[in-house]
Amino acid sequence: MKAVGFTTSLPIEAADSFIDFEIPVPEPTGHDLLVKIKAVSVNPVDFKIRQNSAKDKVLDAPKIIGWDASGIVEAVGNNVTLFKKGDEVYYAGDINKPGSNAAYQLIDERIVGHKPARLSDAEAAAMPLTTLTAWEALYDRMRINESDKGKSVLIIGGAGGVGSIAIQIAKKIAGLQVIATASRPETVEWCKQQGADIVVNHKDLVSEVRNAGFKYVDFILDFVNTNTYWDAMVELIKPQGHIASITGSAEPVALTKLKSKSVTFSWEFMYTRSTFETNDIIEQHHILNKAAALFDNSTLKTTLNKTFNGLSADNLKAAHRLQESGKAIGKTVIVF
Repeated sequence: MKAVGFTTSLPIEAADSFIDFEIPVPEPTGHDLLVKIKAVSVNPVDFKIRQNSAKDKVLDAPKIIGWDASGIVEAVGNNVTLFKKGDEVYYAGDINKPGSNAAYQLIDERIVGHKPARLSDAEAAAMPLTTLTAWEALYDRMRINESDKGKSVLIIGGAGGVGSIAIQIAKKIAGLQVIATASRPETVEWCKQQGADIVVNHKDLVSEVRNAGFKYVDFILDFVNTNTYWDAMVELIKPQGHIASITGSAEPVALTKLKSKSVTFSWEFMYTRSTFETNDIIEQHHILNKAAALFDNSTLKTTLNKTFNGLSADNLKAAHRLQESGKAIGKTVIVF
């Protein structure tokens, strides 16, 4: 089968930053599904792993990355109960296994959902990783519930992949008042299209939020860089509020600054369940199926914004180049 990967971490402009190659089609066992992939999306995690996973070394075999895919089940392992051959699926993958930048992929059925029927392969492939991340941040980390309806949430990085669907879920499902950050006219408009009540400029975050009428916000979702806006988050979070971040930081996070307000801080890492095969790993199957129903009844909409056609090293380079620029809006997809 055809695949695209790399043997060493190189700048995206390098000739061999991605290479095309052929490998055998894998065989499913246990909970594995063998999926024929129709489309994949490219996320910041993709280029970060490409840049760092084979730094200063050459791998014996090319590494296949890629998380987010839609496709059709071609075969199943002996323990599979949730799917059958011919089912259309979508999923965000497992960071410790070969990725989706290939014609076929093995994936654990417990982290796979039934593809939304109303969405095309490209539209569906755009959604699993970001939807799972936003959903887990809101419901598993912050534990948002019915009593929180009408409360405020500040979403830092509203026009990115996760921010875009987080706006939708926070507004349309959780019933929160959504303040999103953006600075360019096109990203401001994008956030409004996703359902943000208020869009503020992150370049002067505290003043912008205060000028919008909020002394404090109940919740903050950080989708940019934890330390970049840490002091602003500390200032803006409501006493006994909750901050969740997905990005991490090269420097230690000064959690002691939250002490006087008794604020809760949580990391959200979408790959925790698959990496550690947690007892509730199947929750990602359930979340993706819930989301599929919401896409199908038009409560949620795809955040697909840019499409490339064809699985190739050249298209992977173009998609990674766009992600690395920091100017991507919504999701970028490659259709096979």
